[in-house]
Amino acid sequence: MSNSKNVTVIFPAKNEANTIENAVMMVKQSQYHPEIIVVDAFSTDKTFEIATKAGAFVIQPEIQMHPGKGLAMKAGLVKAFSRSSDVILFLDADIRNLTAEWVDKLVKAVLDGRCDMSRGFYLRHPRDGAVTKLVARPLLAVFFPELAHFEQPLSGEVCARREVWESLVKRDPPDGWGIDVWFLIECAMLGYNILEVFLGTKDHTSFADYEEDVTKLSKMAEQVGFTIIREAMKYDRITAQSKVSV
Repeated sequence: MSNSKNVTVIFPAKNEANTIENAVMMVKQSQYHPEIIVVDAFSTDKTFEIATKAGAFVIQPEIQMHPGKGLAMKAGLVKAFSRSSDVILFLDADIRNLTAEWVDKLVKAVLDGRCDMSRGFYLRHPRDGAVTKLVARPLLAVFFPELAHFEQPLSGEVCARREVWESLVKRDPPDGWGIDVWFLIECAMLGYNILEVFLGTKDHTSFADYEEDVTKLSKMAEQVGFTIIREAMKYDRITAQSKVSV
């Protein structure tokens, strides 16, 4: 696959005024010279204005909903499809230590044909990733054991070819926080090759919101858990023989 492909980076963002400018500027340094779309989920700070000034193309979802990460991601994909994107990469907007290398590694894995979808994984604070550790990975191990090896099934750093994203959007992704693991499961069920790419250490501002009280993640945990269970029902993975240790 040629490296002349049009690459688009999408940032779903809500109240990320402290990090969005640096995030956009880092992505601009990528060797792939990507177009940058920021999907602002009706921020109450200056995320929209700062992202626009930094040179991103900023849009908002048609519906204001919280949590609405899925809505934001779908809105970003629709806009990327309309702008002739060949490879589309999602990145979290709250990353303090984002570098152009993250973009280059994730895009290169797809362009080199090593995978249909590349997903970032990284080192994080030992108390970070509660929903991943306590909900996503255990449920995947039960219902989708072929996906149990993925270190970060809820990764916000995900890249794929346009046709992969188009095939996924047609399957009605969820509107909320369940979308990340939904994309993983559906991509695998469609037979696409998925590769995790190590990105080093992830330092993100949202960790401070729940570092001392992980119950703030309860809504996310609920949506992720129900998403996996619904997918298990869809693919007939819930049977009397389901192995759950008690």
